[in-house]
Amino acid sequence: MTVYYTLTFLLLAAEMVTFCVLVAPLPHIVRKKLFHFLSESPIIAKLAYGIKIAFIFVAILFVDAVQRMWRVTAEADLAKSSGSGAQDVRAETNMAARKFYAQRNTYLTGFCLFLSLVLTRTFYILLDLIHTQEEYAKLKNETVKSPKGDQAKQIEELRKQLAAAQEKVKDYDILKKQAEQNAKEYDRLATELNAKTGNVSDKRKD
Repeated sequence: MTVYYTLTFLLLAAEMVTFCVLVAPLPHIVRKKLFHFLSESPIIAKLAYGIKIAFIFVAILFVDAVQRMWRVTAEADLAKSSGSGAQDVRAETNMAARKFYAQRNTYLTGFCLFLSLVLTRTFYILLDLIHTQEEYAKLKNETVKSPKGDQAKQIEELRKQLAAAQEKVKDYDILKKQAEQNAKEYDRLATELNAKTGNVSDKRKD
């Protein structure tokens, strides 16, 4: 195995160890400190930047490995179809070894890239979960620590405001009824006056 594929294998092993640590059933305090360190540490940020650059090279290796695997597979199929009689054992062994190495490199780089995506997504999901748990704990503590006397005062003030609003509604209804009664009484008096004087009632002029 060449140097760059050896480094790719070490990177894949590091990803597997990191994934196992992230999904391990750790205590909540330990998990919270670990994720805060990973998300806020400037050293981890620089390391993550370097790993992103490394994944770019791994992606290039993956494309090259796929092309090489296709080429070796095509050569093996061509040799099988065009071969007649007994074939050289060394040639077959060499072709099988080339095919194996090409497939190995493809799977190695492909799994490394795939696990990087899974690891990144898992990290941010767990980080959001920890933030949500912290917000819930804060709201719960504020609810517990808030004095009941203040809540009772607020409830009493709201009741007073509601009673005042209801009184205003009642006063408005009373005034409305009085205005309707006054209008009816005015119409009745105007009708009686017109009947005595013989004039036709014109409410607009009245």
